[in-house]
Amino acid sequence: MTDVSVIIPTYNRLWSLPRAIASCRDTQCDTEIIVVDDGSTDGTGDWLNQQPDLKVLYQPNQGQTYAINLGLSHASGKYVRFLDSDDFLVKGIIDKQFLNAEALEADLVYSGVDNYNQETKEIVKSQELTPWNDFLEVQLGSGYGSHFLGMLFKTEWAKMVPRRPDYAFREDRMFLLEYGLLEPKISLVEGCAGYWVKHAGQMQANYSGWKSQVTNWQHLNIYRKILGDLAEKGKLTQSRKNAACGVLWPLSRWIARSYPKEAFEVVNWIYELNPDFEIPERGTIGFMYRKLGVKTTERILSLRRLVKNTWK
Repeated sequence: MTDVSVIIPTYNRLWSLPRAIASCRDTQCDTEIIVVDDGSTDGTGDWLNQQPDLKVLYQPNQGQTYAINLGLSHASGKYVRFLDSDDFLVKGIIDKQFLNAEALEADLVYSGVDNYNQETKEIVKSQELTPWNDFLEVQLGSGYGSHFLGMLFKTEWAKMVPRRPDYAFREDRMFLLEYGLLEPKISLVEGCAGYWVKHAGQMQANYSGWKSQVTNWQHLNIYRKILGDLAEKGKLTQSRKNAACGVLWPLSRWIARSYPKEAFEVVNWIYELNPDFEIPERGTIGFMYRKLGVKTTERILSLRRLVKNTWK
């Protein structure tokens, strides 16, 4: 059996794909690099055909979610990691995490991920990670939970929770939470595993208009599903509820811009989860929330936005 499979979905990113692939080569453990070309038209296919050490799969353009699932279905490694074709790994991290997983019989090994600015080449370091006591609590919360490119997963477990096209704009979040429902044994390898590259063509940077709306609705529905599953199993602890509220509150504020009734339903849900929830906003808006209440404050904010848009 192969030790580690690396799955790299790509679409028209010949400018960064070679760097991503190079960061996965020259390992001590037996590593297979699976690249799934999602119908690229920039010469990616021709370049991949010249790389004899890769397992290359092709599909008509269907999106990243389908590409990842195709790659996962062909993975033969005991462990698997996912790498976007614009990001790249730190040299040696595949071996370090593999050895750690083997030694501790871990189902998930995680490390930190730093940001890399493609234009300036600047590296912005993320906060140092400490051992997590509850993987789901960390991933449900709004704090730093690393990034999937910094994680090594057990392949047989990853295949139990394939990526979900119905949550396409938040499928990575859904994957991590559904993987967490399996209650994996986790282990920390200190340091940076790789770089999340920031650039103008980045998918998240272009979420606006209807994409922004769909993204946030998908995010909300993920929490409804995951928290519902945990409640059904009797595993929705108060600490997990509190962590989720830190994400649900800003989502409720976004929803209130267009759908105040639905937003108030989310706010009510927050207080059901945590009756002691404290609204995090400070300053004038925070004062308004606490003194006037959520409904009145949101009506005032809605009126203010209407006036500002009228005078643009």
